[in-house]
Amino acid sequence: MDSKNVIAAIALSSAVIVLYSLFFIPEKPIDNQNLVEKNKIEQSTDAPSLDKKETLIQISREDALKKNDRIQFENQKVIGSISLKGAAIDDLTFKDYNTSLESNEKVTLLGPRSTENGYLIESGFVTSDKNIETPDSDTLWSVIGNDKLSTQSPIKLSWTNKQGIKFEKEISIDDKYLFTINQSVKNSTDKKYDFYSYGQIIRNKIPEISNFYILHEGLIATLDDELIEEDYDDIQEKKFSRISQKGWLGIGDKYWITSLIPPKDKEFKTTFDYKKKFRANFIASEPLELKENSKIEEKLQIIVAAKRVDIIDGYADTLNIDKFDLAIDWGFLYFITKPLFFGIDYFFKLLGNYGLAIIAITICIRLAFFPLANFSFRSMAKMKALQPEMVRLKELHKNDKMKLQQEMMALYKKEKVNPMSGCLPILVQIPVFFALYKVLFVTIEMRQMPFYGWIHDLSERDPTSIFNLFGLLPYDVPSFLIIGAWPVAMGVSMWVQQKLNPAPTDAMQAKIFMFFPLFLTVILAPFPSGLVIYWTVNNILTMAQQVFIMKRTTVKTVT
Repeated sequence: MDSKNVIAAIALSSAVIVLYSLFFIPEKPIDNQNLVEKNKIEQSTDAPSLDKKETLIQISREDALKKNDRIQFENQKVIGSISLKGAAIDDLTFKDYNTSLESNEKVTLLGPRSTENGYLIESGFVTSDKNIETPDSDTLWSVIGNDKLSTQSPIKLSWTNKQGIKFEKEISIDDKYLFTINQSVKNSTDKKYDFYSYGQIIRNKIPEISNFYILHEGLIATLDDELIEEDYDDIQEKKFSRISQKGWLGIGDKYWITSLIPPKDKEFKTTFDYKKKFRANFIASEPLELKENSKIEEKLQIIVAAKRVDIIDGYADTLNIDKFDLAIDWGFLYFITKPLFFGIDYFFKLLGNYGLAIIAITICIRLAFFPLANFSFRSMAKMKALQPEMVRLKELHKNDKMKLQQEMMALYKKEKVNPMSGCLPILVQIPVFFALYKVLFVTIEMRQMPFYGWIHDLSERDPTSIFNLFGLLPYDVPSFLIIGAWPVAMGVSMWVQQKLNPAPTDAMQAKIFMFFPLFLTVILAPFPSGLVIYWTVNNILTMAQQVFIMKRTTVKTVT
């Protein structure tokens, strides 16, 4: 096997994946609007602005929650409250998720606007008539009837302006993460008005993010079949706007999503912008006409959820939300990552442990590529048998590179050996390796899931270190020296596997190959331990298959 080819294959394949994911992630086609129409929206809409000047005085979360009257809500998955000032959903905690393995504190996502980490959802109606009062963030709503929101009992809020126009909201919640708001306007006057429905998500500042190129965290939407992903820093520099017929919008974290689903079958304008706060909002493109002594209604759906695949896919199907499954960042290898997740999840349900599920899926991957690997290993075994002759030719023609190449090609042709065939398993494994890394990195199902022994979270790095003998010596090591037992096992397995391959005849190439297992051990040490377990088990299975094939090939050659 030509060692230069192997090194080039690894380097080029890795570069292609990284560069493609950074710069060339394909966009979905836009079915019913061209680019010219989209660029017109800054000038063409007559809808009123949602901008409101706010003076933010930050206080503690506890003080903010006590400052205004509130409606409490709770179901199986979340607990929180709705502020009667502004009718904002601004207090939500996930009941099933702890902030860390060492803490019993639950993950809190939403918070009041007057706090440092303010994060809230508002909805309602606005009008282009500046003489008409509409509810805003300072409006004090009244509760009609029930004063606690639950799955069995929705709540109704009401507010009437000076012109005698009555605004009402009926808010309901399911047993998981869905809020449904039926909002209406009643006109008891003899005049006509136009109202636009809207919904918006406001976030005071950038949260703590992974800031890693394989994961999008920030403002997100699917509009007319196109996935829109805008990072926080992008929106700070330039506003995004688009008119669409269908879709959804929101703000996504690594494991959580806050999303708005506009009224169905109506055109709406989506805007992502930053004016001291991040905002994702929609507003109806066409107004609803409120005639004399009549009523208008709109329905808005809100999902504030943990990004579990069954939850996200379930809402996408039952609510018919266009491409809502892309709230989970499956990436450009969607066709590999999502099936790979379902395979791991199947084995988890069967075996009861995600580490065992990763090992099981590794075995399945090896079986799927078994014929290809057999072909490759047979070729590598022949190459190893040709090693003495290759060394002889290099010594014989060391001063004539052209003649050496001709003699080598003649030798390959005579023995029916393809030196590139040894690269095939590596080339095939790279996208699978990347896809599995993506699954382990982005899916909440792996979060805080233990394996055996010292691995308590498969989505985090191996916490042990060879520099304190994996915890046997009584001192801690700096984070950059945390090279755990599983990465070391992976490096050792790669070194042993390397010994089974034909040795490079060039001294420099031999040194590079000798260094390669150590290099990958250091590089993979910070990676999720589940990924390192996959790579280690994969190496062991590869070695077993390689030894078997090489012995058979040797026997046939001797015979």
